[in-house]
Amino acid sequence: MPRTLLRPLLLASCAGLLLAACAAPASTPNTPADSAQPGGSATPTATSSALDCTPANLPLITPGTLTVSTSKPAYPPYVIDDDPSNGKGFESAVAYAVADKLGFSADQVDWTFVTFEQTYAPGAKTYVFGLQQVSITAKRARAISFSDPYYSANQAVVALKKNTAATSATSVADLAALKLGVQVGTTSLDYVTDVIKAEQQPAVFNDTEGAKQALKNGTIDALVVDLPTAFYITAAEIPGSTVVGQFHDVAADGDQWGLVLKKDSPLLPCVNQALGELKSSGELAQIQDKWLSSTVKVPYFTS
Repeated sequence: MPRTLLRPLLLASCAGLLLAACAAPASTPNTPADSAQPGGSATPTATSSALDCTPANLPLITPGTLTVSTSKPAYPPYVIDDDPSNGKGFESAVAYAVADKLGFSADQVDWTFVTFEQTYAPGAKTYVFGLQQVSITAKRARAISFSDPYYSANQAVVALKKNTAATSATSVADLAALKLGVQVGTTSLDYVTDVIKAEQQPAVFNDTEGAKQALKNGTIDALVVDLPTAFYITAAEIPGSTVVGQFHDVAADGDQWGLVLKKDSPLLPCVNQALGELKSSGELAQIQDKWLSSTVKVPYFTS
């Protein structure tokens, strides 16, 4: 998903999220076949006993340094105060937890910044792994390698409370008649075109800021984003807005997010091992609980 922008903060830990799902799927999205399922382990993970994932044995951009990428600006609840180095925010905290499992201290983590679409573009990378709510899809996995998922989220719809046509929508058919806004290159856009099948051409924005401004101005009826981002928008950014509803995801495990590595990175088994340890110890769930919330109940749109 794009990149936009929860379990964090949102009111009383406001968001119930999606992407939160770190359940390991059965499919392998890094295979080139179009039929590959979007969720799951990118490549078979080697057993822990066969791996030597100490920093000295890892292929790094800079020796002794773990280079991680995100966007600039980066938004809550994924990064707080637009500063991923502070360890605050869901994805910032995940990055440092993975780094720790790989044997890097916080001061050995270096952040670099790329756009959402550059994260999964083919070619050389300036980072060891990147994270900015990138959904695991077979198409993207042709150009890069995904880790096992670290979160799973549903897509949701945000509207101004005064827009009764949008707030009264209870079905996908109701949504299809609205003027919808989305960020370019995201799975939210895929939902608008493939699931909602909007009757009007959606308004597509280069970033979430443009989409949110359009919602404020009333040039769109509703905004389609991932659920954590929807919670944050309504709780902290756009007064008078509400989460109208969420979608039953087409995939049973939801819209899964993976760490992005260069294609066929030899570091992938070590990253997956680190994520596996964070899941089995409960630390990943604790990070999710701290920065994303599941206390708010959001209705599902009927098909």
